[in-house]
Amino acid sequence: MADEVVTEIGAGLLILLGVASGDIAAGSERLAGKVARLRIFEDEEGRFDRSLLDVSGDALVVSQFTLIADTRKGNRPSFTDAAIPEVAERVYEGFCEALEQEGLRVARGRFGARMEVSLINDGPVTIVLDA
Repeated sequence: MADEVVTEIGAGLLILLGVASGDIAAGSERLAGKVARLRIFEDEEGRFDRSLLDVSGDALVVSQFTLIADTRKGNRPSFTDAAIPEVAERVYEGFCEALEQEGLRVARGRFGARMEVSLINDGPVTIVLDA
């Protein structure tokens, strides 16, 4: 189903989540708390002073093992540091559930699926967070 829309959100965050071997659910809970409270949305004065919770934004979480790529050697990325799918899916689901526990609406991509993801980026903010 190439044209199937799995999910969509309004204003909020697109979160590309890469899970490395050794990542655990406790780390995803800490990361979810950070994501929910990170002040990266503008206030009335144009300063980054509001969090996803403050703006009642949504979160779309997409599993993205390619974020764990090691590109130090050669021209072909290595993904050996990525968690095996069974572990990564548990951490991914734990992260999504932790965001929901923070009071956020969470939409999920299909774990492990090849997906086309569209984004309207409202501003210059792209941040890498590490648990």
